[in-house]
Amino acid sequence: MASTFMQQFTRKSKTVAKRSTKKYLEEALYRKLLKGGSEEESVRQQLNEFLKSHKSAYKWEADHSLKLLRQRKLYGPALKLSENMTKRGMNKTVSDQAIHIDLIAKVRGIASAETYFINLPEASKNHLTYGALLNCYCKALMIDKAEALMDKMKELNLSLTSMPYNSLMTLYTKIGQPEKIPSIIQEMKASEILPDSYTYNVWMRALAAENDITGVERVIDEMKRDGRVSGDWTTYSNLASIYADAGLFDKAEKALKELEKKNARRDLSAYQFLITLYGRTGNLLEVYRVWRSLRLAFPKTANISYLNMIQVLVNLNDLPGAEKCFREWESGHPAYDIRIANVLIGAYAKQGSLKKAEELKERARRSGAKANAKTWEIFLDYYLRNGEIKPAVECLLEELVLSCAGGSRWRMWN
Repeated sequence: MASTFMQQFTRKSKTVAKRSTKKYLEEALYRKLLKGGSEEESVRQQLNEFLKSHKSAYKWEADHSLKLLRQRKLYGPALKLSENMTKRGMNKTVSDQAIHIDLIAKVRGIASAETYFINLPEASKNHLTYGALLNCYCKALMIDKAEALMDKMKELNLSLTSMPYNSLMTLYTKIGQPEKIPSIIQEMKASEILPDSYTYNVWMRALAAENDITGVERVIDEMKRDGRVSGDWTTYSNLASIYADAGLFDKAEKALKELEKKNARRDLSAYQFLITLYGRTGNLLEVYRVWRSLRLAFPKTANISYLNMIQVLVNLNDLPGAEKCFREWESGHPAYDIRIANVLIGAYAKQGSLKKAEELKERARRSGAKANAKTWEIFLDYYLRNGEIKPAVECLLEELVLSCAGGSRWRMWN
């Protein structure tokens, strides 16, 4: 009897497992979508396969997939997935609807996002969806609509956070009206709306735009007194950049030291940013120190890192160092990158070493990297500076052909 029961139980378990396999994806949705990489065409193909299969995925999988697609700026596939979540009967939260507004605006434009918002049930029209539409207006620099919607949100007594204020402050910064930001900060304080790190960062940039370095330092002090918010990567990178722009290199380097403490995860872009900022302070020793740290953290150093380092060394007039770094890159990267060669070609042309510039261009060509529009632009500038019209015209024609072929606008019309 017991044996018969176990056989029946086993058969039922297998049937349930088969049904589950047929109904649900065999792998997490986000893994399937990104199986072929982050190229949009590949993601679209994987998404279409999933939709045609009529298999299901759990809502948390769909939510996580949407998050990853948005992080990778794959807004088209993200919108399609979001729409199919609705078609398949997944209950969308108001937060989901707010994300959907943002996706529609990015893919189909503001008018379509407005239509979606208008057609939402009244229960869904809260600070999240209003805030999402406001952010769309701010990103599109639609000043009148943004201000009117913010007034409407206040009129409705919605539970406001720092987010809509941050959107407005970012808008004013982009349109060159940083003087409006202090009054927004005062309004937040009067309404007891607590600032977050983004608020402090935008506030700092606004004061820096008006060359108010003392004001920037007051914001940092206020943030420290606040206690709830600690300066993040953006805070200290902004501060270092502000000091560097103002020529306050000692203060910039102190901010960079704080910034280095924030790079606990050893992020590649963080190392590159540090190299660039130390370069702007003129501190060659620190540039090399961070470069060594980058090489240790990333033994297979990417082309973009070499490009950044060589450019910084050229800017600091360390041409021997740039050449050494270039040779190091050349020996370890069989696939030539004309962008990296262009940095040295530009340095040679600037110092009048046309022969060296020509030799490097030819070496790049032999290694499979043809001159691009930037290469010809470098030689064009050299010949124009030296009054050599005929070769300048030849370079101009080469640049024009490559620019048109690449779909870019011709630089002289920029």
